[in-house]
Amino acid sequence: MRLNKSNELLTSFSKAGIILRPSSPELKPIYENIKSIFEKYNIEVFLENNSAKMINKKGLQLDELCEKIDFLVSVGGDGTLLSVVRKSYNYKKPVLGINLGTLGFLTDISMNEIENFLKNFTNKNYRIDSRMLIEGTLNLNSFVAFNDIVITRKSISSMIKIDAKIDDKHFNSYYGDGIIISTPTGSTAYNLSVGGPILYPLTEAFLVTPVAPHSLTQRPLVMPADFEIEFTITDSQGAVVIADGQDIYELEENDSIKIKIAKQNAKMIHRCERNYFDVLSEKLRWGN
Repeated sequence: MRLNKSNELLTSFSKAGIILRPSSPELKPIYENIKSIFEKYNIEVFLENNSAKMINKKGLQLDELCEKIDFLVSVGGDGTLLSVVRKSYNYKKPVLGINLGTLGFLTDISMNEIENFLKNFTNKNYRIDSRMLIEGTLNLNSFVAFNDIVITRKSISSMIKIDAKIDDKHFNSYYGDGIIISTPTGSTAYNLSVGGPILYPLTEAFLVTPVAPHSLTQRPLVMPADFEIEFTITDSQGAVVIADGQDIYELEENDSIKIKIAKQNAKMIHRCERNYFDVLSEKLRWGN
């Protein structure tokens, strides 16, 4: 089932919270340039505290920032945007991605496009897409991921054994390098690199893709969004769980992680003319 594009627009867009790519103090002049362009369109800019410290500015803690602003701006690449979405999940703020990276599946506004975008933005000529996230729960603690949750081996010298249940009923046992559980948005990330299918990002489903499985009969599965999957580690060495390639958790033998669709979606601000299939064609060089 395909999710509809949201008809939602911001009721107010006069205050933006900016989060910069970490460990990049060279972004100071870029931030100053972005700030001046936003202010030209009467949008007040606030800087997140860690980003501010990095470039010797004053900033606000994330919770204070999200309470104050109308939308967030991620400045960096897709990795920066993934982190911003996860950290701001509870505040339900739409996120605009400014791309300073190379691939840019998620961050579609380049530096030289900011002014033209803001002209359209302030005239309400933009869209907000609603992207599905997944939620992992282990040891009663929950976290979300925008792209994927990966369960993988602790040691490179051995494979990992994982039992899987759907709605408390055993359906598979995996033996290999690990498993990727990805959202439609994340289908073009790690999932794609191991041969998993691409899903349209507004699809209401998620993927379970084995990584280097011991058996060739193990194939990627597209799962309906209302299912919950429980993965139990049956390997004595335990496992590592990684959210969006950034946040890491450890599991021991017989530990389980439950994964389901998160209660709320991420809201992404895009140009009206942005076309997902054009992005795929450009980034994956289809037809070349």
